[in-house]
This record gives sequence, structure tokens and C-alpha cells, in this order.
Amino acid sequence: MTRILLAGGCGFIGSHLADRLCRRGDLDELVVVDNLWTGRRENLVALSDPRVSLVEMDVEKFRSDQKFDEIYHLASPASPPWYMKEPLRTVSANVVGTLNLLDHLAEGGVFCFTSTSEVYGDPIVSPQPETYRGSVDCTGPRSSYDESKRCVEAILFEARRVYGTRIKVVRLFNVFGTRTRPDDGRAVSNFITQALRGEPITVFGDGLQSRSWGYIDDIVEALERYFWLDGVDHPGPLNIGNDREVSVIEVAQFINRMFPRSQIRFDPPVPQDPSNRRPDLDRCNRLIPGWRCKVSYEEGVIRTVEWFTRELQVGVAP
Repeated sequence: MTRILLAGGCGFIGSHLADRLCRRGDLDELVVVDNLWTGRRENLVALSDPRVSLVEMDVEKFRSDQKFDEIYHLASPASPPWYMKEPLRTVSANVVGTLNLLDHLAEGGVFCFTSTSEVYGDPIVSPQPETYRGSVDCTGPRSSYDESKRCVEAILFEARRVYGTRIKVVRLFNVFGTRTRPDDGRAVSNFITQALRGEPITVFGDGLQSRSWGYIDDIVEALERYFWLDGVDHPGPLNIGNDREVSVIEVAQFINRMFPRSQIRFDPPVPQDPSNRRPDLDRCNRLIPGWRCKVSYEEGVIRTVEWFTRELQVGVAP
């Protein structure tokens, strides 16, 4: 019997991971824990599976008499407007949540954690390999997210060294796609919702800051293969993302061409917004051979526009 706990399973990435988990023939029970802070119940289409149950509560407060063979911790906001608004709550979800979930891991079980490229800070090395220690500010406005993710990595690798805990840690780069909140606050979803509503497309700063945009289907395929499907025995950290680097202004201009009535507007830069993001995927290519981001950001944006159009129930007239 395989019991799995998924924290943050109603979120953008977590809900897609739940779908993949439900494809497993060895799954007997999937418990999803989510307080619906940034997640949405409607994202969890896997609830139609009788093996899946949802517990609505903070991950730090979750209690169960049973142990779980696999635990996936995705319970944290990932968008700056959300984690900057409630920084202490963000730290708690990551750090206290991890300590609590570790108590629910069965002997010999595996703890899987989605960390972030934000642990690299505003990098002076590009692309960023897993060995890069980053250029970070532990007192800056992004520190509640960046540093709590770094702290969880430290907790897990110490648990592995001292107690032999099986862990798998991924560092996700910029992910976008379907099931993102309309008020998510990150670039692609912001641009699309603004354009669909006929509002100006807001770019912070000059837009020359670059990101590596990974479409959700590709990213979740990598998570599936690394976490369980391919039998990979490596604790990480493992970069997962698209190594094609594209500037924010290019994405804004692409969406603007789809919706020319929504002009691009430049607002003051966000404090400590990283200048670049690009994963070094050498380790990923060795551990998950043949995997790559197949969906271009252009195609991914088109798919996401179609989804948001249905979600917001607006016309798509340019």
C-alpha cells in the first residue's frame, strides 16, 4: 500500500502534480493538504479520484496518525506580491511546515521538496549550476521566500546526513501556464490578464531582466520522472527549467502583438528584482536523459491565453 501526502496540492504546480500522481497504479491513497491561501479547490480535478482526499488546513498544523511513504512539499506562495504581503506566514509554511511533515514520513520513505531558483539571488554567474552558492540578501524584501527555501534545503540535507532521511530536492525556474491565479502577480499571468481586460501591460523597470520560462506540462513531466517514474536515486539539488533565456519585455511585446489595444506601460522597477535567470541543466540531462522543455514560451503563452479566456469568461477580440 502506497500512501502519499501532497502539501500545496490545490496550487498551480501542486494540482498538476496531483494529476500525475493519480496516474500511478501503485497509489492507494493521496492526501492533499492545502489551506487555499494561494491554491484553489477548483484546480484539484484529481478530487474525482476516490483515492484522493483534501484536508483544508495549514501545513504546519496538519496531524495524522498514519505515516506516508512519499511526501511532497509544495505549500508556499511563489509570487512576490503574495509572499511579500505575509512574509512570516511564508517562512512558517516552508520551514515549520517541513519540520511538521518530516514527522509524518514513514521509515524508508522519501521527502520531496520544490525549492526555487530564487536561492541563487541576483546571480553573477550564468547559467546557474547547482554548485553556485548565489548572490543573496538575507535582509531584503524577497528574503522571506528566498531564505526560507534555502533553510528548508539545509534542514533536508542535514536530515539526510545525520539521520539517513531519503530526500529529493528540485530548484524550479520560472514556471507558467494553466491554473495560475488571475491575481497571481507574476509576469506572464499579469500580462495576459491585463491584455484580456483591455488594460495596459505593465512592465516593471526596463524589462531587460531575463527569465527562463518553462511551460507547466514540461516542468511537471520532469518532476514526475525525477521524483518517482525513472527510479532516480539522487538527493539533488536539481535544477529544472527551460534554458532558453528570454527578456521580460520580449514576452510583453509578444502578448502585445496578440492584443494591440493594450499598450505596454513601464512602471518603476521592483526592489531587488533579479537581472537574469537561466538554469545550467547538465545535471538534469544526466539524471533525466532525453527530457527538455519542448513547449516554447510563445506556444505556452498561446495555451495560457486560451485557458485564461475561459477562466475569466472574456472575449479574445484584439
